[in-house]
Amino acid sequence: MPAAASAPDFIERLKSAVGPAGVVDDPAAMAPYLTDWRGLYHGRAGLVLRPAATAEVAAVMRACAEAGVGVVPQGGNTGLVGGSVPDAGGASVVLSLSRMNRIREVDPLNFTMTAEAGCVLKALQDAAEAAGLLLPLSLAAEGSCQIGGNLATNAGGTAVLRYGTARELALGLEVVLPDGRIWDGLSRLRKDNTGYDLKQLFLGSEGTLGIITAAVLKLYPRPLATETALIAVRDPAAATRLLARLRAASGDAVTSFEYIHRAALDLVLAHIPDTADPFRAPHRHYVLVELAGAEAGAALRAALEAMLAEALDAGEVLDAVIADSGAQAQRLWRLREAISEAQAKAGPCIKHDVSVPVSRVPEFLERAGRAVAQAMPEAIVMPFGHMGDGNVHLNLTLAPGGDGDAFLAQTEAVAELVHDLAIALDGSFSAEHGIGVMKRAALRHYKSPVELDLMRRLKAALDPKGIMNPGKLL
Repeated sequence: MPAAASAPDFIERLKSAVGPAGVVDDPAAMAPYLTDWRGLYHGRAGLVLRPAATAEVAAVMRACAEAGVGVVPQGGNTGLVGGSVPDAGGASVVLSLSRMNRIREVDPLNFTMTAEAGCVLKALQDAAEAAGLLLPLSLAAEGSCQIGGNLATNAGGTAVLRYGTARELALGLEVVLPDGRIWDGLSRLRKDNTGYDLKQLFLGSEGTLGIITAAVLKLYPRPLATETALIAVRDPAAATRLLARLRAASGDAVTSFEYIHRAALDLVLAHIPDTADPFRAPHRHYVLVELAGAEAGAALRAALEAMLAEALDAGEVLDAVIADSGAQAQRLWRLREAISEAQAKAGPCIKHDVSVPVSRVPEFLERAGRAVAQAMPEAIVMPFGHMGDGNVHLNLTLAPGGDGDAFLAQTEAVAELVHDLAIALDGSFSAEHGIGVMKRAALRHYKSPVELDLMRRLKAALDPKGIMNPGKLL
């Protein structure tokens, strides 16, 4: 820390701001806050603070602003790009929002929920369900990620096709600014045309402009009918046409449309217990589809079956399995959700998180798959992801018997290849994981000078001392 910041009176000021229950200074207890869950990033910090109220966050920020000490906001620490881990210098403090976990209000008539930043996403989903409503944000890490981090990173997930990203689910925010002031923007309004939409500055900013301490979230009517199907398709182009058919035939009731390459399914079947191939014969391309409707009964099932019959006649669909129960639907979803877990068990892997327009996903998969296979013949290319919104995870796993160190040494080179192709197809090099530390160089490379200048101006205006999540994003 800077000399002034390491003075005993400064440390005591921080400890006093959050109380004894909010201080973590034992090295062993601090360790989980100083690394990401994948073990890729490791840092140091002078202190870990766990405030229990917005006023405590504000007191910490005022002290750190005066001393020029960096603050690393942290939610569930489930990110994939190192955005919630301090650097190795040890000059910052980590500010964990985990104790700020109250649901302040559920308003079923306004279809909103007001919750503090440290609320675990699954707890919010359960609270919405208890009120007969739906919070549609759904992620693999929903049992441990926190809503403040979801909003700060603009998390995506499996329901973006119908409900949008985390950004689109936020009506209002409460934010502590870098100087310790509190902005109360907890609006529950859907119409408020009174100037700049300030919440958008902080949504997706990765904690570099301020600390989200609470949010008003949109809720939706809970679907009364849900249909889930795993569908074998001829190729990715057939999958995109299938998506268009489904959206039209169901009245746009498609909530999820997930692509799974056979290589990814094989990995799950080999490494994840209690999984099974639901088809008698293997296919190369699959989509996992979920539709949700507002009316109970067989209408949604009938629409799905009719559409599948048309697609079978057209040669676009090769086979399909429709879940007959919630348990069967969960088993189908397990095949998709366990892909990352299976990769971790299989050995070294290289991950990419890109997006292109949905209509160009087939071209991207073909061109990127061919280029990566040529550049890295020792890699198994296993694309999967949220095809319904254009987000593809073009992941690579080392083939059996390969050299792990040599494989991982090519990470940056193959990432540039994949990113270049995505950009060439009017896409993005980061669809839902953000920038953090991992993609700072890519941000500088692909963003225009005008965009970078605007981002830096915003950063300088809101955080002139550069204390908010130093070293991240910009």
